[in-house]
Amino acid sequence: MERPQTRTPLSGGVEKRMSKSRSYRLSLRSCVSSRLGLTPGWTTRRLNSKRKAPKSQNITNQVSPDHLALLVKHEWQLSYVSPLYHFRHTQLKSYARQLSAFIAAEKQQGLAVEVGIQDSFKVSFSGVQGLAVADDDPETVLIQVHTKPVFAQQDDPLKLVWSGWLTCCNGSPEYLHSLPKDFTCLPLFGSSGAQNLTSLVKSWFQKNFDCSFGPLEINHTSLEWLVALWTNCNTETNIQNLKMLWTLPVEPPLQVTYVVEGNDAWDLWSSLQQRSEGDGGEEAGWIGIEEVTAFMQGLKNHFYRHFRLELSAGNLSQVSTSLGSAKCNGKIKVSNSRYMITTLTLLTECALLKMPV
Repeated sequence: MERPQTRTPLSGGVEKRMSKSRSYRLSLRSCVSSRLGLTPGWTTRRLNSKRKAPKSQNITNQVSPDHLALLVKHEWQLSYVSPLYHFRHTQLKSYARQLSAFIAAEKQQGLAVEVGIQDSFKVSFSGVQGLAVADDDPETVLIQVHTKPVFAQQDDPLKLVWSGWLTCCNGSPEYLHSLPKDFTCLPLFGSSGAQNLTSLVKSWFQKNFDCSFGPLEINHTSLEWLVALWTNCNTETNIQNLKMLWTLPVEPPLQVTYVVEGNDAWDLWSSLQQRSEGDGGEEAGWIGIEEVTAFMQGLKNHFYRHFRLELSAGNLSQVSTSLGSAKCNGKIKVSNSRYMITTLTLLTECALLKMPV
């Protein structure tokens, strides 16, 4: 059923824009809090305890082939971003020029990332249609940074050196409706490329839209949700193998790789669902946290019977199937576009839990 391996880690009411983002974010918190009847602070929401079972969705007719190819090609480092003040989707071309100039200015000061000898940066902003699922979801924005080496020929193509996107997929209507009209909520940010360029892009957004970024880790519970959601897809798309990486708190820390054949994982998941429905559990087409917990416990029990190693003592730090992979440090790869909406919906929910209220 599995091919276990063990190894140790290699190593360890706002009309006028304020000038300072910190003071403005405090105003945002106060404004939104008053609308929701909450005291200033961070959101008190929790991850949903149930969600719709994933269904295969053909988005190739809605999303540009070039955009889709880029989204499934890279592994993305996730961050959350607070609502953007006075961001307009109608101004994307202007934003591209402004960000290009900003990167060039930083390069002249020696602050830009060294991606090779280049004489110019070209930035593009694009709206990605087809990923806004709910009526309240703002359109996804894709950002690309290209360079052209100094000694390149005139007809040589530009080289893509950095990509990023901001999205809101099935965002909470309650939260989105609570925001003042001058704010756009695209809480999930993914980046791929040099870290210094990522920092420059974030800095430009912070200066122009009075927002803040923070790292979005994928915690133990969210990884368990992905295990269940992706396993549930096995009848429509063979997930091949369910691979999990566990970190156990011993000295030195121990990492355990646990691989389950896709059909075996599905058999366990299916039996639990049938039992849940028979006991009057979640209605058909929905998955509850109780089923996710029982599924994970079943996988851990099976591992213990064979290897006498208790995975519950550690943390799930990475999961992967043929549909994609996710790591606790916030790195995600979506390998199958048919289940991109399912994955982005969960990650959007995780990002919204970081929003100020």
